[in-house]
Parts: sequence; structure tokens; C-alpha cells
Amino acid sequence: MKRLIPVIALLLFGSMTIMKAGITLPDVFSDNMVLQQNSDAAIWGTAEPGAKVIISQTWSSGKTTAVADSEGRWKASIPTVSAGGPYEICIRSGKEKITISNVLLGEVWICAGQSNMEMQMKGFAGQPVNDAAYYISGASPETPIRSCNFKRVKSLKEEDNCPAKWYVNDPEGVAEASATAYFFALRLYETLKVPVGVINVSWGGTPIEAWMDKELIEKEFADEFDMEFYARGEFRKDTPHRAPGVLYNGMLHALVPFTAKGFIWYQGCDNRARFEQYKRLQPAFVKMLREQWGNEDMPFYFTQIAPYEYENPDGRTGGYMMWAQAQTLAMIPHSGMATTHDAGEKACIHPAEKKKVGDRLAFLALSNDYGIKGFDPEAPIFSSVEFLGDVARVKFDVGNMGLSPINMDIPGFELAGEDHVFHPATARISRDKSVIEVKSPDVKSPVAVRYGMRNWSEATLFNCYGIPASPFRSDNWE
Repeated sequence: MKRLIPVIALLLFGSMTIMKAGITLPDVFSDNMVLQQNSDAAIWGTAEPGAKVIISQTWSSGKTTAVADSEGRWKASIPTVSAGGPYEICIRSGKEKITISNVLLGEVWICAGQSNMEMQMKGFAGQPVNDAAYYISGASPETPIRSCNFKRVKSLKEEDNCPAKWYVNDPEGVAEASATAYFFALRLYETLKVPVGVINVSWGGTPIEAWMDKELIEKEFADEFDMEFYARGEFRKDTPHRAPGVLYNGMLHALVPFTAKGFIWYQGCDNRARFEQYKRLQPAFVKMLREQWGNEDMPFYFTQIAPYEYENPDGRTGGYMMWAQAQTLAMIPHSGMATTHDAGEKACIHPAEKKKVGDRLAFLALSNDYGIKGFDPEAPIFSSVEFLGDVARVKFDVGNMGLSPINMDIPGFELAGEDHVFHPATARISRDKSVIEVKSPDVKSPVAVRYGMRNWSEATLFNCYGIPASPFRSDNWE
């Protein structure tokens, strides 16, 4: 008789589990969340197969109904109104009910990448965020900024949920927020005066291919990445979180298709030695995002990697990567790049100046998506060069206020002749404020010009709003 007790207990436990199995939601749908205003906001979860799910919300009297499919999955869209809150959302199925409290309607942005996006306001050990104590100590829950952090999860299969938590704008919540994402949100809120939600999906030391789905990699990059570990059903033994597709599976997939205004992206350091490949990877990644979110015009703003010594200050992978990132702008419609040539640290790969980065990403969004005019948020980008005797006349794509600083020699450039040997050069802005003239006493007949093409370099050229020009090279030499 005693032997039957564990069996009976197990059966009862199993029955209780089935009886309790009902509506569930991914963690991203939880208290303190922000939904995109004036949209049909996606919501989804699980319930008993065939069960009717009824969704109501306190900003309107309408209700939305969904029916769980044979696997128990359901999806719906909630019509949202203009910014405001707090509200409640109620999800019912039969006698079960889930209530999501303290919900705001406003502007939602998905913020992803590697460690410089992951870096929280509280910083990393020994690596602070400038003025963090000021913003953390002064945080007030009445300020309608909310941040959501996804837990680090790698997976060999597409996960429907990733552990996540929404934070309000109190000191503890601000300390946990991604610094780049928080400063981005703060600039949007201070300008638009509406709630802002930022969802942080990031993991340090990860390449872009880890964030791309397996299908895309096998379709477009099959010969460039080892995908055999999927067939073996086990992670690579070396740095498993860097393997193609595993962070898309474990983290990003769980967020598709959460309704948002756009994406901000801070990644690139781990692809810097493959800068030419990155010019194909990043556009493919953005196309994937837009297809999965069902919005081909969804804004995508990314941060150029900052100068850092890497293996050595004079190494060239960093500068080459910065130029490769800049070149993707022409390949990705409705994109923008926040340059950080003036915001790096020679000996720290996690620069403390995160507000400058967040602000510049926000400037792009405010100008391009929210109609705020009167300034130029775009970095000057190399367009063309003409060699006339000992002078290189370099033209930039830059706003109508042109380049700065004028009336002075500007260091940081290099010229090379037919021998392909580069020498230091200086530039001056010409009468056409979109053109600089570069000269070097060591190069009489230049055929190539470069700017900032080392791991560590300092910004010397800007637009008239203090946005640094991107490093560039006119040659394609090895």
C-alpha cells in the first residue's frame, strides 16, 4: 500500500497542474509596462487549447477577444489611445484572470546590443557612468520613464518567453536601467512630455550574428558560419553565447512582435576584425527585424563604436569598423548613426560618457520621427575626394550649416601617395563649408586620404551642432 502513495501523489500533482494550467503571459507583459500609444499594440500568451481569451483595459470600454489554437497559443491587438496613464489591463479566460497594473501609454523603443548597451546606470565594477549618482538620487516615480531588462538567455531553439522585469523611475529602478537607453528615454521625455518605455535586450561580448535568426544565417551566410552545433543539439564549448542565432533564440524572439516605435542598437566591437562582412550583416539584421515586426519603415538608430586601444592604440580594426558602420547608413533606409569619436576612452572599452550617446540617438529620433526641427543630428559622412596637386579636397554629406571648426588647421588626417605610405596631414574647411582641404608636407602627390583610422584616435572635425564626423578612408587597400 505504501508504494501506491507516491504514485497517487504524483497523479494528483499532475491533475492539479492541468487544472491550474490556464492563461499565461510572457514576462514583458507585466506591471509597470509601457505600451505604444495610438497603435494596435500586440499582446499574446497561452491558454487552454480552444479557450476564449477576453482582454479589457481601463483607457477604453472596448474589449478584444482571441481564441487559443491547438497548442494553446493566442495573439491579439489592443487599440491604444494617446499618451497617459496609469491604467490596468485585464486578461480573462473562463474563471481565470490576470491583471497588469500601473500601465502607461507612450513611446516604446527596443534597445539592444552588447556591453555598452547593457551597461547599467550603476556602471560596472571600476567602470562608472558619468553623473550616475545625480540621476539615480534625483529619480522620481512621478517621471513617466520605465525600463525593462531582459535576462541573459542563450538557447538552441526559439523561446516564447525570456525572464524580464519592468522598473519604475525610482532610484533603484534607474540604477538598474541601461545607461544609454535611459539617457535616450530621458531626452525623449523632456522634449515630448509623454511616457517613454525602453526595453533592454543585450549581452556583453556578443557578435551581431548571435542576434540573427538561424533561418536568415543559413539562407544568406551559410558558408560563413559554423552551424553544426545545432545538429548536435549542444552549444559550442567556447563562448557559447557568441554562437550564431543563440541570443535571437533565447532573448529577441521572445519580444517579437512587441509593438514599438523603433530600435536603438549599440554593438560592433566583437565584429571589428570582420568589418567588411559587417557591411552585409547589419543590413540583413535590420531587414530581419523589420520583417518580423511587420514594419518595413521601423526606425533603426545605431551607435558607432568608440575609440579604444584594443590590442594596441595604433591597430586599425577599430577605425575600419567605424567606417564600415558608417557605410551601412546608405544600405539601410530610415536609419541613423550616433557617432562617438569624441566619447571614447583609450584604456576602457566601456566609456563613462553615456549621456552623450543616449542624447545623440534621441536627437536622431526627435528629428526624423517626431518632427523636431531647427538642428542637424546627422554626423558628417565622407562623400568623395578630388586630388589636385598636393591637396586632397574632401567633400562630406553634412547639413546646411556645414563643418566646424573654421579658420584653423585641423589635425588627425593622413595622406598617402603612390607608395601607399600614410603621413600625418592637416585640414582646413574651405569656403564651401561641406569641403575640407587636406595637405601634408611629406606627400606631394596624394592619392588617398584617411581620418581616424586607428583603434585610438581623437575627434577633430564636427558639424555645427557638435556631432563628430565619422572616421573614413578613401582607399580600399589592405
